[in-house]
Amino acid sequence: MNGSQPTTQGRRQLRGTDVKRLNRDWRRRTDARLGLLVESVTQPFNMGSIIRSAAAFGVEHLWLAGNATPPTQKGVDKTALGTTRLVPWEHAGSVTDAAAAVRAKGLRLVAVELTSDAVPLHEAPLDGDVCLAVGGEDHGCSPALLAAADAVAYIPQVGRVGSLNVAVATAIALAEARRRDWTA
Repeated sequence: MNGSQPTTQGRRQLRGTDVKRLNRDWRRRTDARLGLLVESVTQPFNMGSIIRSAAAFGVEHLWLAGNATPPTQKGVDKTALGTTRLVPWEHAGSVTDAAAAVRAKGLRLVAVELTSDAVPLHEAPLDGDVCLAVGGEDHGCSPALLAAADAVAYIPQVGRVGSLNVAVATAIALAEARRRDWTA
């Protein structure tokens, strides 16, 4: 051995009580409010994954727009794993109505999409109270959603893939918004 091997002595996976304590500590460090607007995500497994990520990152409200699959639809809970009860939600109707509802709650709206004026996610205005917006699996955010957004951000990728699954992209964006809050 060359002496550079990492030590695992004393390392163990956290048990339920330890995880609850750790999560409670992070909640105490969290000041910013975080919302999520989901437009026309139709696959139940994507919606379930999005809801689970929303619950994990403390999204205070989920607005659905367009033909987004509601959390009550069969199949959503298979990937949400019971977290649908942890995220308050409403179907706000059109994207314009959803954006108005977001603003009525005092949140800035930042769409996650590849556009000519989008900024990298790590440079996006995610400080303070913010609502992230994502669009459907095939077409992303609609022109109406992009027009309603205060800013647009994209997730930089160095691989040879042009885009991410909407549920994965949502989780990355939510994590970045929380990271900003925790390091502010």
